[in-house]
This record gives sequence, C-alpha cells and structure tokens, in this order.
Amino acid sequence: METSHVSALQNKHAGLERQIQSEMSRPVPDAVAIQALKKQKLRLKEEIARH
Repeated sequence: METSHVSALQNKHAGLERQIQSEMSRPVPDAVAIQALKKQKLRLKEEIARH
C-alpha cells in the first residue's frame, strides 16, 4: 500500500512538472499559475520524502 501511495505521489509530481514546462513554453507565461504549480510540486516532494 505504501509503495503505491508513493508511486501515485511521484506521478502527480511528474504531471505538475509537465504542466510547469507547458506554461513556461507559452509566449506569455502566467507567473502566478507557475508559482502555484511549483508550490504544489514542492508539497508533493516533501510528502514523498516523508515516506
């Protein structure tokens, strides 16, 4: 159970990275959206590190 939870968190983390890269590649990136995505990604990274 624990490994599947960590795996799900890692998948979400990778998805957020893809969203960040997608937003940054736009002609006019939304800095607020990027900042929010990075905060979510950091929270996930911290939760992964706890397991």
